[in-house]
Amino acid sequence: MRFLSCAVVMLGSVCAVAAEPKVNFLRVPDQGIQPQLQVDAKGMVHLIYYKGDPGHGDIFYTHFQPGQRPARPLRVNSHPGSAIAIGNIRGAQLALGKNGRVHVAWNGSSQAEPKGPNNVTPLLYTRLNDAGTAFEPQRNLMHSAFILDGGGSVAADKEGNVYVTWHAAPPEQKGEDKRCVWVAHSSNEGKTFAEEKRATLDETGACGCCGMRAFADNEGTLYALYRGAQNKTIRDTWLLISDNHGDKFKVSRWDEWRIDICPLSSMWITQTPKGVLAAWESNEQVFFGSLEQRNALPRSPAGQGRRKHPVLAGNGRGETILVWTEGMGWNQGGSVAWQVYDKDGKPTAEAGSKRGVPTWSLVAVFADADGNFTIVY
Repeated sequence: MRFLSCAVVMLGSVCAVAAEPKVNFLRVPDQGIQPQLQVDAKGMVHLIYYKGDPGHGDIFYTHFQPGQRPARPLRVNSHPGSAIAIGNIRGAQLALGKNGRVHVAWNGSSQAEPKGPNNVTPLLYTRLNDAGTAFEPQRNLMHSAFILDGGGSVAADKEGNVYVTWHAAPPEQKGEDKRCVWVAHSSNEGKTFAEEKRATLDETGACGCCGMRAFADNEGTLYALYRGAQNKTIRDTWLLISDNHGDKFKVSRWDEWRIDICPLSSMWITQTPKGVLAAWESNEQVFFGSLEQRNALPRSPAGQGRRKHPVLAGNGRGETILVWTEGMGWNQGGSVAWQVYDKDGKPTAEAGSKRGVPTWSLVAVFADADGNFTIVY
């Protein structure tokens, strides 16, 4: 759909044609799954994806300018077979830090090395080396929070701070209601990390098999979204915010959901020209809203059906796309669906769905310099 904006001048009229953003599609390279991406200040897309057995596979990294072929992929994990894809939400996440350095964190597989404490599954981290030619040997960052389940996350800022987060039970405790969020902080671009510590003492619990998302905005504020677990049925979404490099967090209930099982949900946070936006699941639907404007009502696209794994992107014109999956389940693929919103937050005619999301996979999306969106699936 196109609309015309015309201005009459001297001997005639000059019409500027402004088009709604196009939505393009891109399959994950090498028939991989679980794409995760970030776009740097120069418009370069940095992408990681998973390949191999879903129980013990590998993570690969590539980069490309929109419309161009991806660079030769690099394997991220230094120990073969040390990543996992089962459950959709336990896979790798990435962040771009100081000078665009790539940081990656993921739940280790049963074959992963090094192991965590007491020979348990580790929470692993690596970063791109100084030359940008390979990833450093993977490291376990989990030292005192032993019972890892749902996926971890990673965030980084332009000042060199890197944060790896996950949820697990404290030592000598068990149960979802005892789980809490842990944060390992590096102030030197991931060269070294302090031992992890609890984000808060609030007893929100953490839904064992749900993922979480951490993100550092352009001002260095650290955000994290996760699903709580109280009294077995209270599985609300909680928001953590820190403006002092993860030393202290403010915690608040972001959304409510009453359900007596773990929904295997995921979250998303991103910076757009309209501010820091988040997407999350609740009551089998997907929502998005501003993390900076607490009074702004969350929005969800019209329609029915079980929706999962939402992601967002915003373009330079202030338009936003929400992308999610439909029909996904345990060991079951599905469709990717999308809705574009204009600069005023109103849904446009650009919406639809497309089959072909593989089993155990996720979706990703980015905006290019022309304001168009590309969905990676």
